Parts: sequence; structure tokens; C-alpha cells
Amino acid sequence: MGSKNLAGISLIVMAAGFVVCLFLPENAWTFVILGGFEAGLVGGLADWFAVTALFRHPLGIPIPHTSLLLKNKGRIVDSLVSAMENELLNKESITRQLSRLNLVHGVAGIVTRSMARKRTRQQILDYASEAIAKLPLEKAVEPVREAAAGYVRGVDAAGLADRALTKVLNDGYEIQLFDCALGEARRWASLPSTKDTMGALALEQLSNAKVGGFTGFAFQAFAGMVNEDKLGSMIQTMLMAGIDSLLDPYGEQRIAILREIRVKLFEAAGDEEKLEYVRGQVLEILQEESTALFIRENLEKLRQFALAKTAEERANGGRMVFRVYAALLRNLASEPERIEEWESKARGTLVRLAEENHYRIGQLVRDNVDRMDDQQLVEMLEEKIGKDLQWIRVNGAVCGFLVGIVLSAIQLI
Repeated sequence: MGSKNLAGISLIVMAAGFVVCLFLPENAWTFVILGGFEAGLVGGLADWFAVTALFRHPLGIPIPHTSLLLKNKGRIVDSLVSAMENELLNKESITRQLSRLNLVHGVAGIVTRSMARKRTRQQILDYASEAIAKLPLEKAVEPVREAAAGYVRGVDAAGLADRALTKVLNDGYEIQLFDCALGEARRWASLPSTKDTMGALALEQLSNAKVGGFTGFAFQAFAGMVNEDKLGSMIQTMLMAGIDSLLDPYGEQRIAILREIRVKLFEAAGDEEKLEYVRGQVLEILQEESTALFIRENLEKLRQFALAKTAEERANGGRMVFRVYAALLRNLASEPERIEEWESKARGTLVRLAEENHYRIGQLVRDNVDRMDDQQLVEMLEEKIGKDLQWIRVNGAVCGFLVGIVLSAIQLI
């Protein structure tokens, strides 16, 4: 049974008791009981009037000093806002509570528990894959090219050349390159087609040579003794012998050529004009359309590589994600000063936001109340405190009944 119905029943009981007592034989007991019901009826009606007057006009009659909540709505809201801003949720209490928070550790704990779940790690990888797939690589081409051009313009060409030359000489790259060139030359010289080509060229030159006198006679006699195949074999043998002599690590010609190569490299590394020329050539190459296409293709290869690695990691349950997160966490744990600095900044930010927006608490309450019409406000208040108010009516009827009995008894005595 609801308290509202109970309050109404208490009034009915008092009224019914009062009416019944009017028809009972007159005696002391009837007098006392009649006084109790009469006082209970008066008390119940008085409390009904008082409770109703809080919310509306009783029976719809605009009796003065009724519908108190609606008439004093502004003052009630002001009092509520003042209580919340200055007592319940004042700046000092909010600041004090925020200053006690351990934000970094709290957030780290939440994230760690979340990262321990396989599903969370896979979702992170899904988001990463989606972001990688949507990257506008065509927009990245120009920044990459500009970054490369900026690096080329700003690089110390002489210093870079000196370091590169030192690396080349220390690791013997000039020897390896020289041997590689000689190896390719020897392979080409040993081909049958090379012998035929060289023989044909030599014979043609002998036939076209014009030498007079005894030397010319001897020259023509030699040309008549050899043919294309013999000339090709002789030249091929000489070429291979020359190359083999250059491949000899201790050959004088090899040592002399390598020495000359090193001298030329040192001269090139110290030639500012040539270095600037190379810089200009590189900048021109960077501005070519083929370079943009090259950058775009390699960016796409990089994207496909990243997507493949992300898919592979997702299939493994995202273990790498957790390992990376754990490594970051361990790195942070080794720097307590940095954590404390972040903690201090985070608390300071929250406190500042609370101080700057404290007025919004009251504003929020006021806006919410103003958005409600009178009927909604009354219904809300009756829903929240109506039960206790109805018990006031019940208590008024019961207390009036008991007081009426006492007063009737005193009157009888």
C-alpha cells in the first residue's frame, strides 16, 4: 500500500470514527473516543492542507501563502546553488580531493589491465591497420622530397665526402670495386664473341693502314700472314694477360693504378666546385617526376610491409604490442622524477580546470531547473520527498487522535 493511499485512509478512518461516535449512546467512553476522532480528523486535515500548500493551491483555491515551492522557486534554486558552490562542492574541497589523486599510476593500472587482454591488443592493431591503409601517401611525396632536398642543401658536402672517403679507404671498397671491374673485363675478354669482334676490328685497321717505305712493306707482309681469327686470338690473349697482371695483388701496375685512384678520390673530396656541382645535380634529380614516382612506389611498399607485419602480429595475439607497452612502462618506472613531474602537471591541470569551471556547477543546476515547467518540478519533488510528506499526514491524524483522547479525558475529569 502506498504512503499516499495510507494518508487518505487515515483521514477516512478518522472521519468515519467521528461520524459513528455521533450515533453512539452518550457516556464517558463515547465522549473520550469522539474527542480523539475529532482531533485526529482536524490534525489530518491540517497536515493535508500544509503538505498540499507546499506544492500547489489546496483544492485549486489561490489561498494566500500556498503553492510555496513555485512561488519561491527562484530563492530555492539560489539557495541550492549557493549550498552546492559554497558548502557541498566548494573550490577548496574539490581542489583538496584532486590534489590527492595519483593520476599517472591510476591510468597506468587501467591501461595495463586492458593491455593484458588479447582482444584489446587486437583492436589496437585493427585501428593501426585501418589508419595505415588510409594514409594519403600521395600527399606525403612532396614533403619527403622537400625534406630530402633540404637535407642536401644543408649538408656539409666536404665533411660528408671526407667521411665517405675515409669509410671507403678503411674498408677497402676502392679495391673491391677495382677487382670487380677487372673481373667483369676478364669475363668479357674471354668470350668467343669478343675474340671475333677484336679480330675483325684489327684486320680492318691493318687493311686500311697507309704506311710507306720499308716499314710499309713489312707491315703489309705481316697483314698478309695473319687472318681475323689469329688477330682475335692474339689480342684476346694480350687482354687477358694484362688483366691478370692487374689482378695480381703485388703487381706494380696494379699498385700504381690504385695509388692514382686514391689520389683522384682525395682530389675529388677536396674539390668544392665539383662537390657543389654534385649537390646541384642531386637537387635537379630530386625535382624530376621520376623521383616523385620512385618515392611514391617506395612509400607504398613500406605501407604494404607495415600492413603485413600488423596482420602477422594480430594473428599472434598482439604480443609485440604488449612487449612494446611493457618496455615503455619499465622505461618510465626507471625515471620516477619524470613520473612525478607528469603527476604534478596533471593534478595542476585538473585543479586549474576545476577552479576555472567551478561556476558551471551552479549554472548546470540552475539550467536544469529552469528547463523544467512548474508541473514537472512539482512531480519531481513529490516523487523524491512525497513519501515522507504523506507520512506527516498520517502522523498528524494519529497524533491528533491521541491528543484528542487526552484532552477529552482531561475535560471529562
